[in-house]
Amino acid sequence: MFSRFRKSKRDKLKQTYTSLLEQAMQAQRRGDIRSYSDLSDQAKGVLDEIDALQK
Repeated sequence: MFSRFRKSKRDKLKQTYTSLLEQAMQAQRRGDIRSYSDLSDQAKGVLDEIDALQK
């Protein structure tokens, strides 16, 4: 009954992906290219997980 109120794994991953992209953008604006690169790579990994769940 309450299962519709729980977030699915895909929804949690999408939220993580969005958060990582936001952090990467902020790092890029600060000029911290190393952090930007690391965060972008992490976001890419999360996106790959999301794609794997949709298949």
